[in-house]
Amino acid sequence: MSTAAFAAVVTAAEGEAPEGIQLLLPAGYDILWSIVVLVGIAVPFYRYVLPKFQAVLDERTRRIEGGIAQAETAQAEAAAALAENQQLLADARAEAARIREEARAEGGQIKAEARTQAQEEAARILENAQRQIDAERQQAAVSLRADVGELATQLASKIVGESLEDEARRSRVVDRFLDDLEASTATSAGKGS
Repeated sequence: MSTAAFAAVVTAAEGEAPEGIQLLLPAGYDILWSIVVLVGIAVPFYRYVLPKFQAVLDERTRRIEGGIAQAETAQAEAAAALAENQQLLADARAEAARIREEARAEGGQIKAEARTQAQEEAARILENAQRQIDAERQQAAVSLRADVGELATQLASKIVGESLEDEARRSRVVDRFLDDLEASTATSAGKGS
């Protein structure tokens, strides 16, 4: 632009000096061309860009809502699974406690049975031992009686000076001797206590 043209524009602008609100308002041709440009940009934007943008936003909204629904479903399933697991755990603990109690009761019963069997076995062994002792005592008494009888008969034969070969006589002498011996043993035992 030349200096003369520039000077003409400045002089024209100085000649029409707007005042008041006119300072803020643009010229009419500026408003017209601004509207034409705005319509030229807005129509393709509304026709082509905005529907694609809206479709992308709708798809994103749909995905977010679907994700939220899936998350809520998964959370509900997780809560149900947690409740089920807690119930199974509680059932397992109750079952374990019941088994422990049964085992304790069974152990006590087995212990009592073993104690009873041991007592019965001890009583049986004691009874067998007592029988054996009685049998041995009986056998010893019989053997002792026979030996004492033989010795007493020999001694009596020597003292009396006659033979005690008669069985009845010998038996009476031996019985009397053993009775006297038992009586003297009982008497000495009574004095000792």
